[in-house]
Amino acid sequence: MPAEGKSDMERIGLFSEMSYVTIGDKYVSHYMRPFNEAASKKRQMLPGGTKTLSALQAGYFEPQFLRNFEGEAYSNPVQLRRCYRLAESKKNLGKAFLPSNGDKLPCGLGSYYGTIGGSYAYFSPQAKAKERYIPPGKNFYTNPGKKGSGFGYANLTIGEQYPHEPDGYDLERINRKKEHEEHKRLLKGGPFKLNLYPQEYFDMNPYFNDKPLPPVKKPPPVKSIAPPFRPSSPAKKVRGMKAGTFGPYPSHSADPYVIKKMKAVTTDKERQSFHPSPGPKSRPVTSIISLFVTR
Repeated sequence: MPAEGKSDMERIGLFSEMSYVTIGDKYVSHYMRPFNEAASKKRQMLPGGTKTLSALQAGYFEPQFLRNFEGEAYSNPVQLRRCYRLAESKKNLGKAFLPSNGDKLPCGLGSYYGTIGGSYAYFSPQAKAKERYIPPGKNFYTNPGKKGSGFGYANLTIGEQYPHEPDGYDLERINRKKEHEEHKRLLKGGPFKLNLYPQEYFDMNPYFNDKPLPPVKKPPPVKSIAPPFRPSSPAKKVRGMKAGTFGPYPSHSADPYVIKKMKAVTTDKERQSFHPSPGPKSRPVTSIISLFVTR
């Protein structure tokens, strides 16, 4: 147990810690250590180089050419099959089984040719003997129906034919007139009219109006307009002639021809330089950190 620190039992759970195998070994640094030291020592693996494709034995692993079936005996597969068949036939105790007769083929639909038992009476298509059929008594006989609908055809109804009645000329109009007169006689008054009967929003006649038209308005009196002013004679066109002016041709003034004095070209020194207006002046500003400190 060491003088200082934990005991071996407390550290690793043993009474005493075993000694290490590598105590006293020389330290070998792994810095710039080769990956495979054995590859750089002794003789290296030197192949013989590539072989060229040729028919010589040098291109194979064996020194001489070896055949796959060298020294094997010749065998005839047909003869071997015959010998095997003869050996198997000697194992038979008797002759080969042959059926007495081949299968029978049917000759047609419902034929019993080739069957074991033959035909059966229950399946015979022959009709059985039956008693003579006696039909019952005759029923009530009627004449066939007459062709036609009955309207306009004679001798098609149960009773006698319709008696012929002559039709008067324009009989339908006379009957309709009598019915209309009888209808008017039964009426007690005129037709009922309702004032609230719904009408269409827009009348069929766009110029129709139930309301009376307003009186015609009298047009306002027309004011007489004075005739426009017209000069006595048209204006004269100024084309170098003074006939249309109020005064005579002005007198000619004897003004001498004088050349205007040209201004001298000013140089850059004589010109005044442009001075812009002064901008706002800068002032001392307190920093943000100082403001936070004072706060």
